Amino acid sequence: MRNLVIAGNWKMNGSQTFAQEMREALDNADFSERITTVVFPPFLAIHAMLGSGKFAVGAQNCYTEQSGAYTGEVSPELIADAGCQYVLVGHSERRTLLGETDQVVGKKVKLAVFAGLTPVLCVGETLDERESGNFKDVVEQQVVAGLKELNGDEVKQVVVAYEPVWAIGTGKTASADQAQEVHAHIRSVLNSAFDGAGDAISILYGGSVKSENAAELLGCADIDGGLIGGASLNSKEFITICRIAADSH
Repeated sequence: MRNLVIAGNWKMNGSQTFAQEMREALDNADFSERITTVVFPPFLAIHAMLGSGKFAVGAQNCYTEQSGAYTGEVSPELIADAGCQYVLVGHSERRTLLGETDQVVGKKVKLAVFAGLTPVLCVGETLDERESGNFKDVVEQQVVAGLKELNGDEVKQVVVAYEPVWAIGTGKTASADQAQEVHAHIRSVLNSAFDGAGDAISILYGGSVKSENAAELLGCADIDGGLIGGASLNSKEFITICRIAADSH
């Protein structure tokens, strides 16, 4: 049975005060044991979120080397040593704003697994790619390139997050049918490329998920949770989504 994961990506938000308040709210939440809850604060707020029995903590990015003279970068080993269990890799904002290629993403995934982290590999198409009709090919390429340096057992340590770029921060949301279609395709790609591994890998949906649409999206057969952006900055909203997820599977 695949893990049901609800992950909150704070992006470049979250003061120390905010982190402390969020920590208290999440520690007091009544989460279902069926849900794995993860928060991805900015690097400077990670320490404030570590050590809870209610949720896991991840970093929003890592570097392509484990150590060395790379001023300002943070390696997967350092992230794991700090106490994190997860790391986001290949988020659309890093691909589009910072030019991360599939090759860079694949190297980060490999090093994250080597460091004992669970990488959350983010994939998804732009509006142009969606409208051109080749969005499945785009997503497939990102999945295969992101995982190509892993063997079959290592692939099963990865979580995949499908985030249609056109639905992030725009207020637009893929319909449940659109989301399910791509999730099913990703699972098929994983099963084909990695000898049936797709049936064991959690695939999350990330694209303007909120409490109003969570039940419909998370109720889809191949959607195993959500990568939540803006809604994860509101503790009540985030906790509500977690509860909806537990009820939907």
